[in-house]
Amino acid sequence: QVHVVESGGGLVQPGGSLRLSCAASGFSLDEYYIGWFRQAPGREREGVSCISTSYGNTAYGDAMKGRFTISRDAAKNTVHLQMDNLKPEDTAVYYCAASRRRGGCTLITVFYSVWGQGTAVTVSG
Repeated sequence: QVHVVESGGGLVQPGGSLRLSCAASGFSLDEYYIGWFRQAPGREREGVSCISTSYGNTAYGDAMKGRFTISRDAAKNTVHLQMDNLKPEDTAVYYCAASRRRGGCTLITVFYSVWGQGTAVTVSG
């Protein structure tokens, strides 16, 4: 079966950093592209970042550009999301998702068919 599992969330002060991880099982990152999304209480799910190995592209939401970096560890079949200069408005549950669509990755939620359970990030201090 195809699964993704997130880890790395927690409590951090404003200006701090966290690294989230998305471990994929049952499929190769060469077959699927991976996206990160987040959802804060009372708000819609928002695209954070994505990476496609086969197409060779990455993408970021506007609020994340310059602060977040997505990367892939092929040996561990894992995608990381490095989050720097965190702000209180980054507080949310962060979800990893996988899509088997061809072409470059996008942050369109309905394109993703496999979702993790989420990991909570709280930025407060």
